Amino acid sequence: MKFKTISIVIPVYNEENLVTKALQRVIKSDTCGLKKEIIIINDGSTDRTLTKIKDSFDIAQDKSAQDKQKLILINKKKNEGKGAALKIGFKKSTGDLVVVQDADLEYNPEDYPALIEPFIKYNADAVFGSRFISAQPHRILYFWHAFGNRFLTFLSNMLSNFNLTDVAAGYKVFRGDLIRKIAPKLKVKGFGFDPEITARLAKIKNIKLYEVGISYQGRTYEEGKKINWIDGIKAIIQTLYFNLKID
Repeated sequence: MKFKTISIVIPVYNEENLVTKALQRVIKSDTCGLKKEIIIINDGSTDRTLTKIKDSFDIAQDKSAQDKQKLILINKKKNEGKGAALKIGFKKSTGDLVVVQDADLEYNPEDYPALIEPFIKYNADAVFGSRFISAQPHRILYFWHAFGNRFLTFLSNMLSNFNLTDVAAGYKVFRGDLIRKIAPKLKVKGFGFDPEITARLAKIKNIKLYEVGISYQGRTYEEGKKINWIDGIKAIIQTLYFNLKID
């Protein structure tokens, strides 16, 4: 097999109620035989998230079954945002593949095999998950979020000449050498990682980008969802900026 290892990069901020369960699912997940490197970046959490992460790592490291995966904790004192945390995680990664995993359980690690398959079968460079081409369960939530995402996807496709269906989906997987080459150039610190990375991939000649269906268990704001309409406006501006800018 060409690919032997996968780095799972998990940015987390104030998720004390879910981070333990999220880590348990990631640790138990099926990665098609690839050895796991789990990198979690605590992005300046002010609740008990850091304690929960440390407790989960201690338990995992005590189990002999976990000798096939490497656990790395990066603790940031200051909260800077998802993009900044991912940049650190990408640069720290060593895996042949690198996957972005949110810590809020909106995205299910059971989808890893589907995300990995295009790399094994088709020699993909990157794979994006899509909530809109999947037969998997998809929680019904906010109309304006869905509308904004479809508009953002349309705008991104128009500028990049891609035909993606869900540019803002949280699941994105990359060849390790590719994302580590891109990582030092990443500029967005907040939730604008998706439009930026899509625009940067679009500028790579003959990029092999695939899309696969994923499940989605979105959260309400009462349940802890953090992204809002201001982030949506920023994403539109970032889509324009990174697609039109000569880098």
